[in-house]
Amino acid sequence: MKNKTTTERKFQSLKLENYIKKGKAIIWKETFAVLQSKKPHPDAFANIIDKKETTVVIEESRIPDKDVTAIESGWKIITFDMVLPFGLCGFLAKISGELARAGISIFVLSSYSTDHILVKKKDLARAAAQIRKLGFTVKGV
Repeated sequence: MKNKTTTERKFQSLKLENYIKKGKAIIWKETFAVLQSKKPHPDAFANIIDKKETTVVIEESRIPDKDVTAIESGWKIITFDMVLPFGLCGFLAKISGELARAGISIFVLSSYSTDHILVKKKDLARAAAQIRKLGFTVKGV
């Protein structure tokens, strides 16, 4: 029997199916809002600052009284509770494709080691079912 090369082992360890099979998704109990803001907010889950605007993802109970120029409420966060390597291809594409086929809109955020998706509260049960259908364990619903 031939030994696998380092490249073959690395490729096999980065197979998308291996991550989905062992994948865990956690639904946060809090409900969030996505804000267009004049400045970042220290209590936010995320502050995204680009050349055109500042976007703030924050618990609805912590929405600031000032500096908000637009707001989209009613979002639930689903965190993929796993470390995802930078070389892994197709993780979000697989999830977003499945949710798109079900007619579920998402807002995506990535951190250094994992990904988060936000879905509208009204779509949460269907989104959780679709994610389970892919093979993930889903906690929080």
